[in-house]
Amino acid sequence: MSAKAAATRLNILQKAFGLVYQNGYRTTSVDDIIATTQVTKGAFFYHFKNKDEMGLAMINEVMYPGMLAALAEPLINATNPVADLYIMMHALLMENPFFITKYGCPAINLIEEMAGHNELFNKALTQLSNQWQQAIVSCVDNGRAAGKIKPEVNSLQVAYFIMSGYGGIRNLGKIYGKECYTTYLAELKNYLTTLS
Repeated sequence: MSAKAAATRLNILQKAFGLVYQNGYRTTSVDDIIATTQVTKGAFFYHFKNKDEMGLAMINEVMYPGMLAALAEPLINATNPVADLYIMMHALLMENPFFITKYGCPAINLIEEMAGHNELFNKALTQLSNQWQQAIVSCVDNGRAAGKIKPEVNSLQVAYFIMSGYGGIRNLGKIYGKECYTTYLAELKNYLTTLS
């Protein structure tokens, strides 16, 4: 693929991501994407057979790298799991410019909208969720091995609790605004201290 073709493809995916994040996947049409990218319909279909192929590429090539950088990478070399889990969540909710409060989380939105209706979307979104889950599990397991987490703590339960709390507060933020994140983070800090 030429540099120009690769740039066009990436432009389509990035603009599509913005539209899907704001409006939802199902309500965003190929024509909406074409109008925003200012590419021809032929150029769109040169890169993608259909909207779903483009949607999967958007998850794998735009969302996946950006979200792993925010969700999993901060936990890879965690030395203080209680503090590092809190710092990751605080940065994710309060500092990350990638997310817009009134639109929630792009991955959570797509899970709610598409995971139950499209097996390929389900698989791609599960892969993203599994990466985050594994990062949390490893962080807790490493903390337990270092004596910083109680031996009886179940790392998978912690991961599900943190992930579901994140999904819920992102959705509540759509109606209550960013202020509800502060309350959530205070209670998350209380929870995390019970692990050590």
